[in-house]
Amino acid sequence: MGRLKFPKRYLIVILTFISTCVCYVERVGFSIAYTVAADAAGVNQSSKGTILSTFYYGYACSQVPGGWAAQKLGGRRVLLLSFVLWSLTCALFPLDPNHVRLIVMARLLVGVAQGFIFPSIHTVLAQWVPPHERSRSVSLTTSGMYLGAAAGMLVLPSLVKYRGPQSVFFAEATLGAMWSLLWLKYASDPPRAEYPKATASGLRLSLQEMGSSKMLPYLNMFIFSNIGGVVADHLITKRIMSVTKTRKFLNTIGFIVASLALMALPTFRTSGGAVFCSSLALGFLALGRAGFAVNHMDVAPRYAGIVMGVSNTAGTLAGIVGVDLTGKLLEAAQIANSDLSGPESWRLVFFIPGLLCIFSSFVFLLFSTGERIFD
Repeated sequence: MGRLKFPKRYLIVILTFISTCVCYVERVGFSIAYTVAADAAGVNQSSKGTILSTFYYGYACSQVPGGWAAQKLGGRRVLLLSFVLWSLTCALFPLDPNHVRLIVMARLLVGVAQGFIFPSIHTVLAQWVPPHERSRSVSLTTSGMYLGAAAGMLVLPSLVKYRGPQSVFFAEATLGAMWSLLWLKYASDPPRAEYPKATASGLRLSLQEMGSSKMLPYLNMFIFSNIGGVVADHLITKRIMSVTKTRKFLNTIGFIVASLALMALPTFRTSGGAVFCSSLALGFLALGRAGFAVNHMDVAPRYAGIVMGVSNTAGTLAGIVGVDLTGKLLEAAQIANSDLSGPESWRLVFFIPGLLCIFSSFVFLLFSTGERIFD
């Protein structure tokens, strides 16, 4: 019997899926390891928020250069370089909350390196994946973020507990190195013949005490992201909706439901209620990715990496402002209310992103298009 033929573009999509999964293991891992080490060193909430937001400054600065580099040098090469750089940083990074400058430099470097990843991935997918498969491919690739976050939340707290916070960075560096070897061996630029097809509230539970429930929101994102991709491609392929209407439909549903769940979350006083609300919010946000996250390839298939870099730069403002602001809001709430156990301490933390979801969904509904703008 002859060997079954497995299209190379499927392998590329699988590898990009694994890459986003590994990246989010790294992001979750740092948050877990640093928080444990910082708590042991007596670092306050505001300072922790500042350190955790440092990554996004580097991430924001490299989005547009990442898109440009991927366009000029090739997404395959830039993606590999990015992985090697952040993996080496994790391997060599000593975690000591008292060495603030060293932590800031390391997180900036990791942020810069990971800022090249999504523009590079979009450049690679725009070259390899034909238009009728793009929604599924991008949704699968980005769903790796949620599976990686879920896996990190499930496994890494135990690793910290038994091996210490520093062990997280060695594990992340190992994963990054393994992926780099896979990409080096199996990834390639598409044959010339492929190019035309591709371009035409206050629960005081530790992570260990929450058990497997802590991974449910991210697992939900993984599932809903792929559902959104399949639904979008079905609506477009069967001509049930135009590309524009499909993008707006899924984006609006995802963001509106997510906003309601976010604003309702502080009213729940049990861990089960909080997990349900966060799972609903993150799941529908992931569903919305079949709207906005694929749109770069709709409007500018040849320059998808650059357009993704521009939009992702704006997206990192949430990381820069949001994480730091959350720390300050919680610090102020702790002073005002003596602790963080009441829903009033968390209300603003969830109302602000909820209102932003509503605002952004209306902007996308009014101004977005699925038609090609740039040739």
